[in-house]
Amino acid sequence: MDMGLHDKVAVITGGSIGIGLAVAKGLAAEGAHIVIVARNSERLETARAEIASVGKVRVIALSADVATGDGAGSVVAAVENEFGGADILINNAGTGSNETIMNAPDEKWQIYWDLHVMAAVRLTRGLVPAMKRRGGGVIINNASICAAQPLWYEPIYNVTKAALVMLSKTMATEFTKDNIRVNAVNPGFVLTPDWIKTAKQLTADKGGDWQGYIDNLAKENAPIGRFSAPEEIADFFVYLCSARASYCVGSTYFIDGGMLKTI
Repeated sequence: MDMGLHDKVAVITGGSIGIGLAVAKGLAAEGAHIVIVARNSERLETARAEIASVGKVRVIALSADVATGDGAGSVVAAVENEFGGADILINNAGTGSNETIMNAPDEKWQIYWDLHVMAAVRLTRGLVPAMKRRGGGVIINNASICAAQPLWYEPIYNVTKAALVMLSKTMATEFTKDNIRVNAVNPGFVLTPDWIKTAKQLTADKGGDWQGYIDNLAKENAPIGRFSAPEEIADFFVYLCSARASYCVGSTYFIDGGMLKTI
């Protein structure tokens, strides 16, 4: 099936690991040129080599903190310099939190707001003008099932991911007329390094059986009874980026193994 992605330029934040890396590989396999963005330079180079081995496409690795205005601006400038703009933006950079509302300081709320919401705002603001010049584009914001069905131990993550879903809807309202499709994806449990980190934190004082915690969490919450692999989520991202998804606009898609308990 031709996905219509050959020679498109895709920018993926948080692209050196987990869902971001899987999405980058999936798009590269369809012939898209890739710009991955993350903070860890060593991990970025490893990811760049992995992506480059997938297909005969250009792969650029940018070390930047997109939670800052300067970091987001450097990404926009580099993409403009290397490719003259982008056709696809995947706002994927993010991380779980672990706190209660009563003990989390203002500074922690601000850090997550900048990472989950303002990074998407700034990159969109910077890359949309070129998308318009190029005839349109696609923006996908990677949120979380926690935007609609929160987990008790990460209120900041829940709130900022819910804001990202609303941002997606308002972006779609503004940009659809310019042939720029915007959607959000709410994954359920995905076995990423970030989830393993969180599981280790939550079991540190209970024997450290993070794998058991992961297994039990999936069995208790998701009818499918397991965590997803990042590649299973990435396949849907690739579809949403493609010409095959031309009528998918302003929606939020759950990929959660049946975890969502509402309709």
